[in-house]
Amino acid sequence: MTRFGGYQNEIYLQGLGGAKPLFSTDPTKLEESASNLLDPAPFAYVAGGAGSAATVRANRAAFDRWRIVPRMLTGATERNLSVSVLGTEMPAPVALAPVGVQSIVHPDAEAATARAAASLGLPMILSTASSTSIEEVAAANGAGPRWFQLYWPGDPDVCASILARAKKAGYSVLVVTLDTWTLAWRPADLDQAYLPFLNGEGMAVPFTDPAFRALLEKTPEEDPPSAILRWISLVTGTDRTWDQLTFLREHWDGPIVLKGIQHADDARKAVDAGMDGIVVSNHGGRQVDGAIASLDALPGIAAAVGDRIEVLFDSGVRTGSDVLKALVLGAKAVLLGRPYVYGLAHAGEDGVRHVLRGLLADFDMTMGLSGNTDVAGLNADVLARA
Repeated sequence: MTRFGGYQNEIYLQGLGGAKPLFSTDPTKLEESASNLLDPAPFAYVAGGAGSAATVRANRAAFDRWRIVPRMLTGATERNLSVSVLGTEMPAPVALAPVGVQSIVHPDAEAATARAAASLGLPMILSTASSTSIEEVAAANGAGPRWFQLYWPGDPDVCASILARAKKAGYSVLVVTLDTWTLAWRPADLDQAYLPFLNGEGMAVPFTDPAFRALLEKTPEEDPPSAILRWISLVTGTDRTWDQLTFLREHWDGPIVLKGIQHADDARKAVDAGMDGIVVSNHGGRQVDGAIASLDALPGIAAAVGDRIEVLFDSGVRTGSDVLKALVLGAKAVLLGRPYVYGLAHAGEDGVRHVLRGLLADFDMTMGLSGNTDVAGLNADVLARA
């Protein structure tokens, strides 16, 4: 069992030599410090939400409505945080959420994130909107666990080609994002008139795809604007239906997860459709202003599907206690998003690793200090309503 809490001692011991952490160990402060590092437009793209950002705020507020109830004398010196999710063995119930266009925060982009994730054994979920190709990220990730997130292209040949590439490159789980078939009204981006894709950022997956390139009169290198607009037209503007999931099953022989579930009936439909997992998520508040907080949706969804499908969670996760609360309320694992991207902005690969190690240490110690020894043994008694 990995003792992630040891990162605390490592930091203190380094302090004896005058060394301090690369940046704050408080993940709730990273957004503010990242705003001082990044240009306004890229920062707003990462930090912003839909409309008034009410859903972004709701996601955080939902965690404060629950309180951990510590228990004493439980022999929690050693903790087992490991889980198996969708065939992936994980040292802790944490994966890196798919976040696109990482080149706008650091030149090493997704490759740096992939190396950091692999060094800790945590799954990285690569976004279709990656600034780095499927194959290059796989090479950087090495033997680390990796999943692939799909923004579903309208052209079936292109979709099949991308899925085949991901499978060949060792991505074991397909995560299909359902809630972003068109962009929400995002004032933070609109006020800057900034959409990174129009500048050619986040285009590495289609631009390296043979089926997509075959659709073009000129290559992306020869005519970037036409290639950009063609790709955008393929992945935006069309909402899918449940019966179309059969296409994905025909072209992906591993686990398939649907990301963006917020209603128990949709979770049941995912079960009926033969899906392997769902992510209870509102895209971190980026798609529907005034939507239900993901954590508020989680218990009802988990109860509705039971153990018939793997339930994962994201949206608003910042701390180790957040991870614990989500697990108690029904998630098998959580996806971490913005904090590790802010770590990337601060210090590239080392910054991502610092954020991840801090979160894991916080979670490990919160487990022990609340009297819990194994994530498999978490139950409703761990939490109380605030």
